[in-house]
Amino acid sequence: MNKSEQKSQQIHFDLVHPPIHANTNLLAQDGTVNYYGKIFDEALSNHYLERLLATIAWQYDQAIIFGKTITTKRKVAWYGDQAFEYTYSNTQKYALAWTAELLELKAIVEQKTGESFNSCLLNLYHTGAEGMAWHSDGEKDLKKNGAIASLSFGAVRKFSFKHKQTQEKVEIFLENGSLLVMKDTTQTHWLHRLAPTKKVVTARVNLTFRTIVE
Repeated sequence: MNKSEQKSQQIHFDLVHPPIHANTNLLAQDGTVNYYGKIFDEALSNHYLERLLATIAWQYDQAIIFGKTITTKRKVAWYGDQAFEYTYSNTQKYALAWTAELLELKAIVEQKTGESFNSCLLNLYHTGAEGMAWHSDGEKDLKKNGAIASLSFGAVRKFSFKHKQTQEKVEIFLENGSLLVMKDTTQTHWLHRLAPTKKVVTARVNLTFRTIVE
């Protein structure tokens, strides 16, 4: 495959395909992404969605871009073992104490993945009109090449990866109650995003369990 062919290559993991095994690496090179699929049934997934919407201290996210403070449509929250300071988009956040539901979910994710986490960044996307632009989670506060476990509840949304050099893309639909893990050098070599869509009119809550270096 020449460079132009590689650049235009796109890999799609669609819901109509057979389930992807959790040990399968979705990335062809320079990182590791494993999709565990739905780890909760529909009823339990909806239960957790309702509890998270009701109990999390949601706030509109803010970012400082070219000296201007921008308030996003989506809401965020930040929890952890202690009041960790976390900086991204030129803004600082301090972790709140875990809720009962977050501790339950953290324990389940750690058991499934064999990883350990000390914090969780949550995002609330009210509809498909809200998304996240291309970025990588390479903040200095995060454990270098550490695992980030992404747990999704609510609306099914397309999640995309793009290699920083080759522009190769990998796309997958994240289901209600599903778990995806990014680790190794994924953040160094790949960008990811949640593309906005007019087809989705319901909410999605995403939890990204992380390890902050103290």
